[in-house]
Amino acid sequence: MDYNKIPSPCYVLEEKLLRKNLELIKSVKEKAGVEIILAFKAFATWKAFPIVREYIPYSTASSLCEARLAYEEMGSKAHTYAPVYREDEVAEITSYSSHITFNSVSHYKKYVTAEVIAKKSFSPGLRINPEFSVVETDLYNPCVPGSRLGVTRAQLGDVLPEGLEGLHVHTLCESTSYDLEGLMKAVEDKFGDFLPQIKWLNFGGGHLMTREGYDIEHLISILKDFKERYPNLQIILEPGSAFAWRTGVLVSTVQDIVENAGVKTAMLDVSFACHMPDCLEMPYKPAIVGATDEIEGRPTYRMGGNSCLSGDYYGSWSFENELKVGDKIVFEDMIHYTMVKTTYFNGVSHPSVGILKMDGSFEMWRKFGYEDYKNRLC
Repeated sequence: MDYNKIPSPCYVLEEKLLRKNLELIKSVKEKAGVEIILAFKAFATWKAFPIVREYIPYSTASSLCEARLAYEEMGSKAHTYAPVYREDEVAEITSYSSHITFNSVSHYKKYVTAEVIAKKSFSPGLRINPEFSVVETDLYNPCVPGSRLGVTRAQLGDVLPEGLEGLHVHTLCESTSYDLEGLMKAVEDKFGDFLPQIKWLNFGGGHLMTREGYDIEHLISILKDFKERYPNLQIILEPGSAFAWRTGVLVSTVQDIVENAGVKTAMLDVSFACHMPDCLEMPYKPAIVGATDEIEGRPTYRMGGNSCLSGDYYGSWSFENELKVGDKIVFEDMIHYTMVKTTYFNGVSHPSVGILKMDGSFEMWRKFGYEDYKNRLC
Protein backbone atom coordinates (compact mmCIF):
# COMPACT_ATOMS: atom_id res chain seq x y z
CA MET A 1 0.00 0.00 0.00
CA ASP A 2 1.27 3.47 -0.89
CA TYR A 3 0.27 5.35 2.24
CA ASN A 4 1.02 8.68 0.60
CA LYS A 5 -2.00 8.12 -1.64
CA ILE A 6 -4.34 7.63 1.33
CA PRO A 7 -6.09 10.78 2.63
CA SER A 8 -5.08 11.50 6.21
CA PRO A 9 -6.40 10.67 8.70
CA CYS A 10 -8.05 7.44 7.55
CA TYR A 11 -8.83 3.97 8.77
CA VAL A 12 -7.99 1.51 5.98
CA LEU A 13 -9.50 -1.98 6.02
CA GLU A 14 -7.64 -4.49 3.83
CA GLU A 15 -10.08 -6.87 2.17
CA LYS A 16 -7.47 -9.58 1.59
CA LEU A 17 -6.61 -9.74 5.29
CA LEU A 18 -10.27 -9.68 6.35
CA ARG A 19 -11.06 -12.59 4.04
CA LYS A 20 -8.08 -14.53 5.40
CA ASN A 21 -9.49 -14.23 8.93
CA LEU A 22 -12.99 -15.11 7.78
CA GLU A 23 -11.77 -18.22 6.00
CA LEU A 24 -10.08 -19.46 9.17
CA ILE A 25 -13.10 -18.70 11.35
CA LYS A 26 -15.43 -20.48 8.94
CA SER A 27 -13.14 -23.54 8.89
CA VAL A 28 -13.20 -23.74 12.71
CA LYS A 29 -16.99 -23.43 12.70
CA GLU A 30 -17.37 -26.27 10.20
CA LYS A 31 -14.73 -28.61 11.65
CA ALA A 32 -15.91 -28.19 15.24
CA GLY A 33 -19.61 -28.14 14.39
CA VAL A 34 -20.30 -24.95 16.35
CA GLU A 35 -21.80 -21.54 15.61
CA ILE A 36 -19.37 -18.60 15.41
CA ILE A 37 -20.92 -15.16 15.18
CA LEU A 38 -19.55 -11.64 14.82
CA ALA A 39 -19.58 -9.38 17.89
CA PHE A 40 -20.43 -5.84 16.80
CA LYS A 41 -18.86 -4.37 19.95
CA ALA A 42 -15.48 -4.95 18.33
CA PHE A 43 -16.25 -4.52 14.63
CA ALA A 44 -19.39 -2.92 13.25
CA THR A 45 -18.19 -1.49 9.94
CA TRP A 46 -21.36 -2.40 8.11
CA LYS A 47 -20.08 -1.67 4.62
CA ALA A 48 -17.91 -4.77 5.13
CA PHE A 49 -20.87 -6.97 6.07
CA PRO A 50 -21.46 -8.22 2.49
CA ILE A 51 -17.96 -9.72 2.70
CA VAL A 52 -18.56 -11.13 6.19
CA ARG A 53 -21.87 -12.74 5.13
CA GLU A 54 -20.05 -14.86 2.55
CA TYR A 55 -18.51 -16.74 5.49
CA ILE A 56 -20.52 -16.06 8.67
CA PRO A 57 -24.26 -15.23 8.63
CA TYR A 58 -24.97 -14.23 12.23
CA SER A 59 -23.93 -11.60 14.77
CA THR A 60 -24.23 -10.61 18.39
CA ALA A 61 -25.60 -7.30 19.63
CA SER A 62 -25.34 -5.41 22.92
CA SER A 63 -28.02 -2.78 22.37
CA LEU A 64 -31.09 -1.88 20.37
CA CYS A 65 -28.96 -0.08 17.78
CA GLU A 66 -26.68 -3.06 17.27
CA ALA A 67 -29.64 -5.45 17.06
CA ARG A 68 -31.26 -3.29 14.42
CA LEU A 69 -27.95 -3.09 12.52
CA ALA A 70 -27.78 -6.90 12.53
CA TYR A 71 -31.29 -7.14 11.13
CA GLU A 72 -30.86 -4.45 8.49
CA GLU A 73 -27.24 -4.91 7.36
CA MET A 74 -26.28 -8.51 8.27
CA GLY A 75 -29.69 -9.66 7.10
CA SER A 76 -30.32 -11.86 10.13
CA LYS A 77 -31.62 -11.52 13.66
CA ALA A 78 -29.09 -10.92 16.43
CA HIS A 79 -28.03 -12.87 19.47
CA THR A 80 -28.57 -10.02 21.91
CA TYR A 81 -27.18 -9.49 25.38
CA ALA A 82 -27.17 -6.28 27.42
CA PRO A 83 -26.60 -5.75 31.15
CA VAL A 84 -30.05 -4.17 31.34
CA TYR A 85 -32.94 -3.55 28.96
CA ARG A 86 -35.16 -0.48 28.93
CA GLU A 87 -38.88 -1.13 28.97
CA ASP A 88 -39.47 1.20 26.04
CA GLU A 89 -36.94 -0.72 23.88
CA VAL A 90 -37.66 -4.36 24.67
CA ALA A 91 -40.41 -4.85 22.08
CA GLU A 92 -38.20 -3.49 19.29
CA ILE A 93 -35.18 -5.46 20.49
CA THR A 94 -37.33 -8.59 20.42
CA SER A 95 -38.29 -7.94 16.79
CA TYR A 96 -34.61 -7.84 15.79
CA SER A 97 -33.34 -10.74 17.95
CA SER A 98 -33.37 -14.52 17.64
CA HIS A 99 -31.80 -14.96 21.09
CA ILE A 100 -31.98 -12.58 24.06
CA THR A 101 -29.78 -13.10 27.10
CA PHE A 102 -30.58 -11.46 30.43
CA ASN A 103 -28.03 -10.42 33.05
CA SER A 104 -29.93 -11.34 36.22
CA VAL A 105 -32.71 -13.66 37.29
CA SER A 106 -34.91 -10.71 38.29
CA HIS A 107 -34.50 -9.04 34.89
CA TYR A 108 -35.17 -12.37 33.17
CA LYS A 109 -38.42 -12.89 35.09
CA LYS A 110 -39.51 -9.32 34.39
CA TYR A 111 -39.44 -9.82 30.63
CA VAL A 112 -39.74 -13.58 30.08
CA THR A 113 -43.32 -13.99 31.22
CA ALA A 114 -45.64 -16.91 30.60
CA GLU A 115 -47.08 -15.01 27.62
CA VAL A 116 -43.59 -14.45 26.14
CA ILE A 117 -42.68 -18.10 26.64
CA ALA A 118 -45.86 -19.18 24.83
CA LYS A 119 -45.16 -16.91 21.85
CA LYS A 120 -41.62 -18.31 21.35
CA SER A 121 -40.62 -15.17 19.45
CA PHE A 122 -37.03 -15.50 20.69
CA SER A 123 -34.88 -17.97 22.59
CA PRO A 124 -34.33 -16.68 26.14
CA GLY A 125 -31.00 -17.03 27.92
CA LEU A 126 -29.28 -16.07 31.15
CA ARG A 127 -25.72 -14.84 31.61
CA ILE A 128 -23.79 -16.79 34.22
CA ASN A 129 -20.66 -15.87 36.14
CA PRO A 130 -18.42 -18.93 36.65
CA GLU A 131 -16.07 -16.87 38.85
CA PHE A 132 -13.21 -17.78 36.53
CA SER A 133 -11.13 -15.49 34.35
CA VAL A 134 -7.56 -15.18 33.12
CA VAL A 135 -7.94 -11.48 32.22
CA GLU A 136 -5.44 -9.43 34.22
CA THR A 137 -6.82 -5.95 33.51
CA ASP A 138 -9.79 -5.35 35.83
CA LEU A 139 -11.46 -3.01 33.34
CA TYR A 140 -11.91 -5.99 30.99
CA ASN A 141 -12.45 -8.73 33.59
CA PRO A 142 -16.15 -9.63 34.04
CA CYS A 143 -15.39 -11.93 37.00
CA VAL A 144 -13.71 -9.54 39.43
CA PRO A 145 -15.20 -9.73 42.94
CA GLY A 146 -18.38 -7.69 43.00
CA SER A 147 -18.88 -7.90 39.24
CA ARG A 148 -22.23 -6.64 38.01
CA LEU A 149 -22.19 -9.05 35.05
CA GLY A 150 -23.81 -12.45 35.21
CA VAL A 151 -25.30 -14.74 37.85
CA THR A 152 -23.14 -16.88 40.13
CA ARG A 153 -24.16 -20.40 41.02
CA ALA A 154 -25.00 -19.30 44.56
CA GLN A 155 -27.35 -16.64 43.17
CA LEU A 156 -28.97 -19.01 40.67
CA GLY A 157 -29.69 -21.82 43.11
CA ASP A 158 -30.76 -25.28 42.00
CA VAL A 159 -33.65 -24.54 39.64
CA LEU A 160 -33.50 -22.76 36.29
CA PRO A 161 -36.03 -20.00 35.57
CA GLU A 162 -39.09 -21.12 33.63
CA GLY A 163 -38.68 -21.06 29.86
CA LEU A 164 -34.88 -20.72 29.91
CA GLU A 165 -33.28 -22.21 26.80
CA GLY A 166 -29.65 -21.13 27.02
CA LEU A 167 -26.75 -19.98 29.17
CA HIS A 168 -24.24 -17.32 28.18
CA VAL A 169 -20.79 -16.89 29.70
CA HIS A 170 -18.21 -14.28 28.75
CA THR A 171 -14.95 -14.08 30.68
CA LEU A 172 -12.14 -14.07 28.09
CA CYS A 173 -10.29 -11.25 26.31
CA GLU A 174 -7.84 -11.92 23.46
CA SER A 175 -7.34 -15.33 25.05
CA THR A 176 -6.01 -18.73 23.97
CA SER A 177 -7.74 -22.05 23.41
CA TYR A 178 -6.19 -23.24 26.69
CA ASP A 179 -7.91 -20.37 28.48
CA LEU A 180 -11.18 -21.51 26.90
CA GLU A 181 -10.48 -25.02 28.13
CA GLY A 182 -10.16 -23.63 31.66
CA LEU A 183 -13.43 -21.75 31.22
CA MET A 184 -15.17 -24.90 30.02
CA LYS A 185 -14.05 -26.75 33.14
CA ALA A 186 -15.25 -23.91 35.38
CA VAL A 187 -18.67 -23.90 33.69
CA GLU A 188 -19.00 -27.67 34.08
CA ASP A 189 -17.88 -27.54 37.71
CA LYS A 190 -20.32 -24.76 38.64
CA PHE A 191 -23.24 -25.27 36.23
CA GLY A 192 -22.76 -28.74 34.73
CA ASP A 193 -25.99 -30.17 36.16
CA PHE A 194 -27.96 -27.54 34.19
CA LEU A 195 -26.36 -28.26 30.81
CA PRO A 196 -28.57 -31.26 29.90
CA GLN A 197 -31.63 -29.07 30.57
CA ILE A 198 -30.92 -26.31 28.00
CA LYS A 199 -30.63 -26.00 24.23
CA TRP A 200 -27.61 -23.73 23.76
CA LEU A 201 -24.46 -22.55 25.52
CA ASN A 202 -22.71 -19.37 24.43
CA PHE A 203 -19.03 -19.14 25.41
CA GLY A 204 -18.94 -15.44 24.56
CA GLY A 205 -15.98 -13.67 23.00
CA GLY A 206 -12.27 -13.31 23.58
CA HIS A 207 -11.29 -16.27 21.39
CA LEU A 208 -8.43 -14.77 19.38
CA MET A 209 -8.16 -17.64 16.96
CA THR A 210 -6.72 -15.52 14.14
CA ARG A 211 -3.68 -14.44 16.15
CA GLU A 212 -0.38 -15.97 15.05
CA GLY A 213 0.47 -18.97 17.23
CA TYR A 214 -3.10 -19.67 18.34
CA ASP A 215 -3.57 -23.46 18.63
CA ILE A 216 -6.43 -23.99 16.20
CA GLU A 217 -6.33 -27.78 16.37
CA HIS A 218 -6.61 -27.67 20.15
CA LEU A 219 -9.58 -25.30 19.87
CA ILE A 220 -11.38 -27.63 17.48
CA SER A 221 -10.57 -30.63 19.68
CA ILE A 222 -11.94 -29.17 22.93
CA LEU A 223 -15.08 -27.91 21.20
CA LYS A 224 -15.76 -31.34 19.70
CA ASP A 225 -15.10 -33.04 23.03
CA PHE A 226 -17.50 -30.69 24.80
CA LYS A 227 -20.18 -31.34 22.19
CA GLU A 228 -19.74 -35.09 22.65
CA ARG A 229 -20.36 -34.69 26.37
CA TYR A 230 -23.43 -32.53 25.77
CA PRO A 231 -24.92 -33.51 22.39
CA ASN A 232 -28.11 -31.61 23.21
CA LEU A 233 -26.29 -28.26 23.11
CA GLN A 234 -25.69 -25.85 20.30
CA ILE A 235 -22.30 -24.32 21.14
CA ILE A 236 -21.84 -20.65 20.23
CA LEU A 237 -18.72 -18.47 20.15
CA GLU A 238 -18.95 -14.75 19.52
CA PRO A 239 -15.46 -13.29 19.04
CA GLY A 240 -15.04 -9.72 17.89
CA SER A 241 -11.32 -9.02 17.66
CA ALA A 242 -10.64 -12.30 15.86
CA PHE A 243 -12.67 -11.17 12.85
CA ALA A 244 -10.79 -7.90 12.33
CA TRP A 245 -7.43 -8.81 13.91
CA ARG A 246 -4.58 -7.22 11.93
CA THR A 247 -6.86 -6.37 9.01
CA GLY A 248 -5.96 -2.71 8.59
CA VAL A 249 -4.33 0.49 9.75
CA LEU A 250 -4.92 4.06 10.82
CA VAL A 251 -3.04 6.47 8.57
CA SER A 252 -2.05 9.78 10.15
CA THR A 253 0.31 12.66 9.40
CA VAL A 254 2.85 14.59 11.45
CA GLN A 255 1.58 18.17 11.82
CA ASP A 256 4.25 19.53 14.17
CA ILE A 257 7.16 18.38 16.32
CA VAL A 258 7.55 19.81 19.82
CA GLU A 259 10.28 19.24 22.40
CA ASN A 260 10.18 19.65 26.16
CA ALA A 261 12.71 18.45 28.74
CA GLY A 262 14.49 16.46 26.05
CA VAL A 263 11.31 14.63 24.96
CA LYS A 264 10.36 15.00 21.31
CA THR A 265 6.68 14.60 20.47
CA ALA A 266 5.35 14.14 16.95
CA MET A 267 2.01 15.94 16.92
CA LEU A 268 -0.47 14.08 14.73
CA ASP A 269 -3.83 14.69 13.08
CA VAL A 270 -5.34 11.83 15.13
CA SER A 271 -5.98 11.35 18.82
CA PHE A 272 -5.33 8.44 21.15
CA ALA A 273 -8.21 9.60 23.34
CA CYS A 274 -10.65 10.02 20.46
CA HIS A 275 -9.54 7.49 17.85
CA MET A 276 -7.42 4.84 19.64
CA PRO A 277 -8.89 4.75 23.16
CA ASP A 278 -7.79 1.20 23.96
CA CYS A 279 -4.16 2.36 23.80
CA LEU A 280 -4.86 4.39 26.93
CA GLU A 281 -7.43 2.08 28.55
CA MET A 282 -5.75 -1.32 28.28
CA PRO A 283 -3.12 0.15 27.96
CA TYR A 284 -1.14 -1.16 25.00
CA LYS A 285 1.46 0.17 22.59
CA PRO A 286 0.53 -0.24 18.91
CA ALA A 287 3.08 -0.97 16.22
CA ILE A 288 3.94 1.80 13.76
CA VAL A 289 5.03 0.96 10.21
CA GLY A 290 8.76 1.66 9.86
CA ALA A 291 9.30 2.22 13.59
CA THR A 292 10.66 0.14 16.46
CA ASP A 293 10.69 0.29 20.22
CA GLU A 294 13.16 2.86 21.51
CA ILE A 295 16.75 2.27 20.37
CA GLU A 296 19.48 4.39 21.90
CA GLY A 297 21.13 6.64 19.34
CA ARG A 298 18.23 6.63 16.88
CA PRO A 299 15.72 9.47 16.38
CA THR A 300 13.07 8.79 19.00
CA TYR A 301 9.63 10.32 19.48
CA ARG A 302 6.47 9.84 21.39
CA MET A 303 3.25 10.32 19.46
CA GLY A 304 0.95 13.17 20.47
CA GLY A 305 -2.76 13.36 19.75
CA ASN A 306 -4.64 16.43 18.56
CA SER A 307 -7.08 16.77 21.46
CA CYS A 308 -6.49 19.10 24.40
CA LEU A 309 -6.39 16.24 26.91
CA SER A 310 -2.95 16.48 28.51
CA GLY A 311 -2.59 12.70 28.53
CA ASP A 312 -3.40 12.32 24.83
CA TYR A 313 -0.02 10.87 23.90
CA TYR A 314 1.86 7.58 23.85
CA GLY A 315 5.41 6.49 23.24
CA SER A 316 8.14 6.12 22.50
CA TRP A 317 9.19 4.84 19.08
CA SER A 318 12.50 5.03 17.22
CA PHE A 319 12.91 5.71 13.50
CA GLU A 320 15.82 5.41 11.09
CA ASN A 321 15.56 9.08 10.17
CA GLU A 322 14.39 12.25 11.85
CA LEU A 323 10.68 12.83 11.46
CA LYS A 324 9.49 15.94 9.71
CA VAL A 325 6.17 17.68 9.22
CA GLY A 326 4.16 15.89 6.54
CA ASP A 327 5.54 12.41 7.26
CA LYS A 328 2.96 9.64 7.43
CA ILE A 329 2.60 7.75 10.71
CA VAL A 330 0.75 4.47 10.14
CA PHE A 331 -0.60 2.64 13.18
CA GLU A 332 -1.02 -1.08 12.59
CA ASP A 333 -4.00 -3.23 13.64
CA MET A 334 -6.46 -0.39 14.13
CA ILE A 335 -9.72 -1.89 12.82
CA HIS A 336 -11.11 -3.75 15.86
CA TYR A 337 -12.14 -1.84 19.00
CA THR A 338 -11.25 1.49 17.37
CA MET A 339 -13.97 2.82 15.08
CA VAL A 340 -16.64 1.44 17.42
CA LYS A 341 -15.18 3.43 20.33
CA THR A 342 -14.28 6.72 18.68
CA THR A 343 -15.60 10.02 20.05
CA TYR A 344 -15.97 13.62 18.94
CA PHE A 345 -14.30 15.04 22.05
CA ASN A 346 -13.06 18.56 21.26
CA GLY A 347 -14.81 18.25 17.90
CA VAL A 348 -11.60 16.87 16.45
CA SER A 349 -11.96 15.59 12.90
CA HIS A 350 -13.00 11.97 12.70
CA PRO A 351 -10.76 9.83 10.45
CA SER A 352 -12.25 8.76 7.14
CA VAL A 353 -12.93 5.08 6.49
CA GLY A 354 -11.90 3.21 3.36
CA ILE A 355 -11.01 -0.21 2.02
CA LEU A 356 -8.03 -1.56 0.12
CA LYS A 357 -9.73 -3.98 -2.25
CA MET A 358 -8.52 -7.33 -3.54
CA ASP A 359 -7.30 -5.79 -6.79
CA GLY A 360 -5.14 -3.27 -4.91
CA SER A 361 -7.39 -0.27 -5.51
CA PHE A 362 -8.49 2.00 -2.67
CA GLU A 363 -12.13 2.91 -2.19
CA MET A 364 -13.19 5.66 0.18
CA TRP A 365 -16.26 4.54 2.11
CA ARG A 366 -16.96 7.64 4.12
CA LYS A 367 -15.60 11.05 5.05
CA PHE A 368 -16.81 12.86 8.16
CA GLY A 369 -17.42 16.56 8.65
CA TYR A 370 -19.05 19.24 10.73
CA GLU A 371 -22.58 17.91 10.38
CA ASP A 372 -21.52 14.54 11.82
CA TYR A 373 -20.12 16.30 14.87
CA LYS A 374 -23.07 18.66 15.22
CA ASN A 375 -25.66 15.89 14.94
CA ARG A 376 -24.15 14.08 17.91
CA LEU A 377 -25.40 16.95 20.08
CA CYS A 378 -28.31 19.34 20.22
